[in-house]
Amino acid sequence: MPDEASPRPARVPDEALAREFGLSAEEWLRVLGIMGRTPTLTELGIFSVMWSEHCSYKSSRVWLKQLPTKAPWVIHGPGENAGVVDIGDGLAAVFKMESHNHPSFIEPYQGAATGVGGILRDVFTMGARPVANLNALRFGDPSDPVTRRVIDGVVRGIGGYGNCVGVPTVGGEVNFHRAYNRNPLVNAMTVGIAKRDRIFLSAAAGVGNPVVYVGSKTGIDGIHGATMASAEFSGDVEARRPTVQVGDPFTEKLLIEACLELMATDAIIAIQDMGAAGLTSSSVEMAGRGGVGIELDLDAVPQREAGMSAYEMMLSESQERMLMVLRPDRAELARQIFAKWELDFAVIGRLTNTGRIVVRHHGATEADIPLGPLADQAPLYERPTATTPKLPYIEPAKVEDRYGLAGGLLRLIGCPDLASRAWIYNQYDSTVGAQTIRRPGAADAAVVRIEGTTRALALTTDCTPRYCAADAEAGGAQAVAEAWRNLIATGARPLAITDNMNFGNPEKPEVMGQFAAAIRGMSAACRALDFPVVSGNVSLYNETDGRAILPTPAIGGLGVIDDAARSVGIALRPWLDLVLIGTTKGWLGQSLWLREIGGREDGAPPPVDLDAERKHGDFVRAQITAGVVRACHDLSDGGLLVAVAEMALAGGVGVRLNAGPREIPNHAFWFGEDQGRYLLAVGDGAEMVRLAEAAGVPAMRIGISGGRDLTLPDRGTISMNALRTAYESFFPDLMGRS
Repeated sequence: MPDEASPRPARVPDEALAREFGLSAEEWLRVLGIMGRTPTLTELGIFSVMWSEHCSYKSSRVWLKQLPTKAPWVIHGPGENAGVVDIGDGLAAVFKMESHNHPSFIEPYQGAATGVGGILRDVFTMGARPVANLNALRFGDPSDPVTRRVIDGVVRGIGGYGNCVGVPTVGGEVNFHRAYNRNPLVNAMTVGIAKRDRIFLSAAAGVGNPVVYVGSKTGIDGIHGATMASAEFSGDVEARRPTVQVGDPFTEKLLIEACLELMATDAIIAIQDMGAAGLTSSSVEMAGRGGVGIELDLDAVPQREAGMSAYEMMLSESQERMLMVLRPDRAELARQIFAKWELDFAVIGRLTNTGRIVVRHHGATEADIPLGPLADQAPLYERPTATTPKLPYIEPAKVEDRYGLAGGLLRLIGCPDLASRAWIYNQYDSTVGAQTIRRPGAADAAVVRIEGTTRALALTTDCTPRYCAADAEAGGAQAVAEAWRNLIATGARPLAITDNMNFGNPEKPEVMGQFAAAIRGMSAACRALDFPVVSGNVSLYNETDGRAILPTPAIGGLGVIDDAARSVGIALRPWLDLVLIGTTKGWLGQSLWLREIGGREDGAPPPVDLDAERKHGDFVRAQITAGVVRACHDLSDGGLLVAVAEMALAGGVGVRLNAGPREIPNHAFWFGEDQGRYLLAVGDGAEMVRLAEAAGVPAMRIGISGGRDLTLPDRGTISMNALRTAYESFFPDLMGRS
């Protein structure tokens, strides 16, 4: 990579410079063969970003093909800016998740903020008005001062951008582990709603049609950002600060409104966000998908800096910019619309029939490259894989319980992975737009009303990285299954997922083996649950000084609720029976109890029975739809007793619990993380158990809500005040403010 402090390298391209730009020696030779000559600096820059891991998926494409992407309700799957699914009433949901990991460590506020801005553009590019943002965040050891700095900047960046642009941040997840030290994960998800017959695509068409640049001016920020995102961290990251983009949410808001206004006309033939690799990727992808050529005149590009070179303009990742192909007779109308919104508008090129990208600047040809090798003919690698050894089953009776149920619960509910996230989500505006029904902390998934209807969308992000580290295939399946369960728990019909595959260096066989195994697990779960993948992102090289993150295949799930009034949250009301759905064996391997109480991070993760997941979930959704479930919570981190405590805290009422089965140790029954389970609050527990048994679904009544204490089956008692204090202390104590 070039000196990040000065994005204007003056050297003549050679193999050494190509290596600095992220190309291998073999890829440099391939460039020479394609060009038949030494490339110009601009041409080398174009090859380097389009062949980067971030843009080409050269290590992952061979595996991604295994994922199921089709269903009767899928309108557009992977390959477009975002996935699109039919949600009825002539409407479609448009959604995607993407990473901004490396930038968010280098410059946490802007890294996270521009991650939100980028994923918003992916969605409204397709004609959808954004209605919700979510995020999936992973941070390092909380005791590390660097972790606190990153948390503070990332949370402020997400809130600062989303709040200003006027799109509610309605959900997400946060995990901590030392494996994310100096390599946090910031995965941002946006969901929008569009008319089913007004979806805009990126394939350019019509030789001679104008290519139009709109939005903000181009600066020198973000140059080689895609290349930076395709390399490990090492040494001083301060030198990489200029590779991080700078966002302006107020301009983004204007861009959303201008684009949606233009989309209401028939002016647009194709449209593409200028995301990673900026003008290069947007022009190459639009022309490549349309099977045409493209000529660009960089003299016409609106510029923020004086004397910018062609190299800088083509690789800049300045934010809030779009590229369009317009009907020639509607170009003036488009100009007027963007002038009204005080945004730049410039005709910077035209489509050709050459199948090449030609870039001119100051009368000179700076680049002339065939499009095929840049797009669908980019390098594709089948990298070696190695299998992670399986870990043994942990016998619950052989793990000492040092704290008992009360002590264990207080310790768990206050630990970094389970403590209240209110310090985070209170910095986000989760209700702007007035359509949010279930805000953060109120349900297993966020619920957002579809304006003008009685229906709603349910939205979630999920993954359990420690499961994936122990068994990536089981962990991949579990991530999909938990997303499915979280949607079910609100009463939603799950429709589709987006994914964000965060892994280490793919050139290491063990990392590539984890990736391949996670894909196998995800694919099996998606097929079993009729839950296809419609969009996604791959983020590799998440390593710092050779140490990889935990494999983290984050899942963003979307479902639809036919009657929003029937959706449920997790909050208990007094005098309701609690019914456990699903089979409990007391699985402690890789559990939070084992880590926080046992001081161990080992054992096989809980198995995922996909047939049972489907059967249990379908039963629970049917009961919610029938109106007999007052609250519902899926069981995941921390197991049954943590779920009880979270429901009690959300409702502000106590619970009296019954004894568990004698054949399972107390700590294993109440803290085990067996999968495929839900906790229902109902008026008649005996009737719910009868209905479940008639459907062949395991069920048992475990207690009743009411009072001001949590009364445990071992006769221990925790006051709700003590429980709340333990639950709400972690983040204020960590960040030094309430």
